[in-house]
Amino acid sequence: MLCSYCSTPLAVEKAYNEKVIAPKSILPFKLDRKTARDKFNKWLKNLVLAPDSLKKAVLDVDHFKGVYIPYWTFDTDTFSKYVGKRGVNYTATESYTTTVHGESVTKERRVVLTDWYPAHGEVRKFFNDILVPATGSLPQEYITALEPWDLENLVLFDKSYLTGYTAEKYQIKLAEGFEIAKVIADAGIRSLACKDIGGDDQQITSLDSEFNSITFKHVLLPVYVSAYKYKGKLYQFIINARTGEVHGDRPWNWIKIVVAALIILVIIGSLLVFEYMHK
Repeated sequence: MLCSYCSTPLAVEKAYNEKVIAPKSILPFKLDRKTARDKFNKWLKNLVLAPDSLKKAVLDVDHFKGVYIPYWTFDTDTFSKYVGKRGVNYTATESYTTTVHGESVTKERRVVLTDWYPAHGEVRKFFNDILVPATGSLPQEYITALEPWDLENLVLFDKSYLTGYTAEKYQIKLAEGFEIAKVIADAGIRSLACKDIGGDDQQITSLDSEFNSITFKHVLLPVYVSAYKYKGKLYQFIINARTGEVHGDRPWNWIKIVVAALIILVIIGSLLVFEYMHK
């Protein structure tokens, strides 16, 4: 048996039965393996600062494993109280000293300053389908990068959709998944609170949120996973089997990076010299 994620042999030491929450919905595979490979090749071609020999080295990558990844989705009504500050900007004139043609001179400039005022209030927000990956087998940053998913096309789970594919059991349990969902929701709540505070800038010093009318679904979303070797190192990648979005590990050409950095430094230096000469 091959690992779905790195194409290496799997050794199954033991298996056991346990009660699990069955999937309620599923997004069927939309891309076939040939299309997934085409998407991977396009991604590979567009990699910036990759070694020139990389494309030739991975010509034989053909093990694209179709896997249904487990997710939790949460719906919840939130009620939040916040305490913070509202910043109101204004412009003022300040004096400063600089050197012009070797001489110290005093000039004036307009600057933006901020007055801060206390603020507090309440906000409510309904969250629909907060999506939380329930796998620990794949890098979370790559899974998150595959979003957005077309969740409006979810269908009721049926085992027939699994034919020819692998379905992973969730590794992040429901309670842990909801804690992650609360962190995701917090960003949206803070954004809403800042909008409620108003002004030109905002600070939130405390935020207390309640989560009510919580519902959840266990859903399966489709990906292709594979890996390739380059100079003895294994690089893993993952493809959204609905949209073709690709994310994964990749090697870097450090010579190209150094050259690019030097070019940027030369450009910045030239601009600074130009600005100094025209003061």
